[in-house]
Amino acid sequence: MSAEEKYRCLNKDAIKYIAMLTMLFNHIATIFMNPESVVGTIFIYAGYFTAPVMIYFLLEGYDYTRSRKRYLVRLFLFAVVSELPFCLALTQGKILEFYGFNMLFTLCLCFLLIYIEREMTHMAMRNLLIVGIFFASIFCDWALIAPAFTLFFIHGKVSAAGMKAAFVKSAVFFGAFNFLGGIGRFPIWQNLLYAFLSMAAVGAAGFCVTVLYNGKRMEKGKNFSKWFFYIFYPAHLLILGGIRISLL
Repeated sequence: MSAEEKYRCLNKDAIKYIAMLTMLFNHIATIFMNPESVVGTIFIYAGYFTAPVMIYFLLEGYDYTRSRKRYLVRLFLFAVVSELPFCLALTQGKILEFYGFNMLFTLCLCFLLIYIEREMTHMAMRNLLIVGIFFASIFCDWALIAPAFTLFFIHGKVSAAGMKAAFVKSAVFFGAFNFLGGIGRFPIWQNLLYAFLSMAAVGAAGFCVTVLYNGKRMEKGKNFSKWFFYIFYPAHLLILGGIRISLL
């Protein structure tokens, strides 16, 4: 066993469980906590670990699934199921209002982006559709950022070094995105801190995927984990939404 291989201690399901936990922290902080408190800040920025992990495994799933059509349909159906809980959980000060389309819709767009990049040869049409994907993402969670991560990962997947570089690009892009969004909203030192924390979360995701991931699934409970990942998303949002409404 090489020195590099001995550090590959996490399987796909373990990394996904970590991503679900950090997403839960993020949503708890977003809904119930002061985002500028120490704990609130840690919880929110820990949640930024989740999206790059989800996108990376979406790309891996695209390559290994038996049926891409069924994969996309399943993702879309759970996106539809999750929309009401998503809005219920994240509505502020009211019982319910439209909050945007949830992350599973974003992943559907990223899936289509992979298809366009991988399968379409007509350059003008491909570029037009890519622009359309980015535009459609404006109405979804992780707007613009998730499609950008997807493109970085698509082009980085040619090699291990390329994927590490893709995560570095994603971290820098996300940090710059957050920094520009915070100009005028936060003092410069606070803005720099938030940008660094956002980069650190994406960097942690990259470390797990490129250094610790062993390329395997759990030996037992694979089917349970597969469906648990889908069900957890709407279920935890529904529970958090119910708690939020009870506190109004």
